[in-house]
Amino acid sequence: MTPDHENAGYERLFGGDGLTFGTGFPLTGVRESRPDVDREMALAAHAESVGFDALWARDVPLYWPRFGDAGQTFDPWTWLGHVAAHTDGVALGTASVVLPVRHPVHVAKAAAGLDRLSEGRLVLGVATGDRDPEFDAFDVDREARGELFREHVDLLRTLWREDFPEVKGSWGRLDGDLDLVPKPTAETVPLLPTGHARQTVDWIGANGDGWLFYHLPKDTLESYLEDWRAAAGGKPYAMAVRTELADDPAADPEHVHLGFRAGSDWFVDYFRELQALGVDHVLVSTGGDDPERELTRFAEEVVEQV
Repeated sequence: MTPDHENAGYERLFGGDGLTFGTGFPLTGVRESRPDVDREMALAAHAESVGFDALWARDVPLYWPRFGDAGQTFDPWTWLGHVAAHTDGVALGTASVVLPVRHPVHVAKAAAGLDRLSEGRLVLGVATGDRDPEFDAFDVDREARGELFREHVDLLRTLWREDFPEVKGSWGRLDGDLDLVPKPTAETVPLLPTGHARQTVDWIGANGDGWLFYHLPKDTLESYLEDWRAAAGGKPYAMAVRTELADDPAADPEHVHLGFRAGSDWFVDYFRELQALGVDHVLVSTGGDDPERELTRFAEEVVEQV
């Protein structure tokens, strides 16, 4: 069951009864330097054409070599705006915007603008961040990120829903003589807190439009889903899982970091099981030396069979 304020992207991911699939940038697999933009856009259009429902972009403000991952390099607002111009109806997701190191008024403005320019396709994953040096760079107390996250979520909702609001916080003050324009296509841009975001499940259930989590062992996932349904009712649950598709369809699964390498037969059964458990959307990674081929293989051998 989806809320009344759903936008087109949220509806595409969660409006039906079946499990939906998305994949994340960089689709070329380049994670430590600027990816080939034209190639990424061609792959984005290809992913949409073969049946993926979402394209997700990371938020990595500053590159930290020790972490070894710069995401898609470009700021997610710039990047997804470019992706919107090269795709038609696929949902555009952030996985996830690091709220504590960004001013919430800027986030509200950028998200509403991207939502408008993409005709309502934006689904906003939001997080508290996990790269400690970034907090020093932005002069943000990392120990306060949970509190800042809650405060910023409240302000985003207020700016999107109200005209000329009167509100104040650690970020500043609005006295009713200023308004945020444009407003989103719906009552609010859908927000998916990511991981625990230093919040309780009850808080996420009450304040999020869904929950985006990471790959978990089956027993743990079942427990999380039980807690989520108790806290959030019918709000959707999405998860990211690393997927490496073996050449042999019958290949048994091997554990990789946050996911599996396996044949398509096993993945079909795995995702059917996730769907039966109550997972609504999965963010998968296709990878490989030939990303266009791997996107096609995964769509034909897994997505279409689930």
